[in-house]
Amino acid sequence: MTTSAPIRFRVFSLNCWGIRYLSKNCKERFVLIGDLLSQEQLDIVLLQEVWCEKDFLFLKKKLSSVYPYSHYFKSGFIGSGLAVFSRHRIHDAFLYRYSLNGYPYMAQHGDWFGGKAVGKVLLNIRGLKVHIFITHLHAEYCREKDSYLPHRVVQAWELQQFIRHTSAGADVVILGGDLNMHPDDLGTRLLRNYTGLQDSFSETANFDGCEEGHTHISENPFTNTDGLVPFGGGVRIDYILFKGSGEVDVSCESLSTTKGPVPGHPFPYSDHEALTAEFLFTLTTKGNGCSKRQSGCVSDKLPELVNTVNEARTEIKVGLHCAERMRHTAARTGIMGLVLLVLELAIAAVPLFALGTEQPFPKASFYLLGALCFAVLLSTLMLYVFYSMEVKALQGTEDQMRLALSSFQEQLKESSKVLSSDHL
Repeated sequence: MTTSAPIRFRVFSLNCWGIRYLSKNCKERFVLIGDLLSQEQLDIVLLQEVWCEKDFLFLKKKLSSVYPYSHYFKSGFIGSGLAVFSRHRIHDAFLYRYSLNGYPYMAQHGDWFGGKAVGKVLLNIRGLKVHIFITHLHAEYCREKDSYLPHRVVQAWELQQFIRHTSAGADVVILGGDLNMHPDDLGTRLLRNYTGLQDSFSETANFDGCEEGHTHISENPFTNTDGLVPFGGGVRIDYILFKGSGEVDVSCESLSTTKGPVPGHPFPYSDHEALTAEFLFTLTTKGNGCSKRQSGCVSDKLPELVNTVNEARTEIKVGLHCAERMRHTAARTGIMGLVLLVLELAIAAVPLFALGTEQPFPKASFYLLGALCFAVLLSTLMLYVFYSMEVKALQGTEDQMRLALSSFQEQLKESSKVLSSDHL
């Protein structure tokens, strides 16, 4: 039995591909994105890859009359790229930066410099505590040889932990963003099974958009179509996930995506399609306990969750083995550089102890070789430090998963005992 009229709440999410001077038609697209948001009757806007703060400030000024509240999450060298615009007052905001996010020497990918993170804002909608999360996970550049998979699994693990531990008192939880994972990928299953979040595409009553809800399509002129061929020309990697509570039932009334080019223009809003979801918040009688459908209770999915965490733990171990191997390689290379540098210093000291003896090598070659040895030593030292940090992060995640599995197995034993006693 409801206690008040349902509340409609509209959410918009888009990866803007806003790399200034590198992304095509970047300035023009932000103008069009601003025009679109001004026309839509939205409650909250979740934007990813707004890498330049000037673009955020441009949108903030343009949208101030429609969305008076906004927040830009700053992280890493060039920022997190996460921006939120809201029709409702933002009461609080918080950012958690993922412990692993690619490699600094993979500059052509650039994820490490972006400071990928999950941001959270708190809204109060007619007395309801609505927790909004926005994130952008590490990209998948090659599905067959995905060297970033352990990092993305760690990010998914930290994301579900962050959501669970910070939204215990929430009436409504909504997560939007570019997860860079397919619906059945390990990280997606880990996130949904652990938190109880539901996929708006699977749960919506009405859908209008690209086939199968794809948000990365081959028809997009900004997209590299080679990676999409095995998937029929499109994949779904952008999501709006949600769940209610024991006191609030949440349903997804509609979901839509943009479809290619902006009307009247030869290019789309981004290399991703935008998502717009409309939710209905229905208050229920207080004290009715845990809503099995939405509360995030995992008791009914324990066997599946155990399998998922075991699979994730295996992937983490693979990444840990690779990181340890790379750390050992960096250490060995550094030792070689140190030996060569010591040898250089020994040769340089010969004229000091043997009077009248000239330097056996040309000075230019000698200095060049010394600089090379020093560069090798310094770079390998930095790599050793980085790989040590990666090893620690992977070890920490694996330890957390081991503890979680132990707890789940204990719960399964208790559940089986209860079932046995009921049958008796």
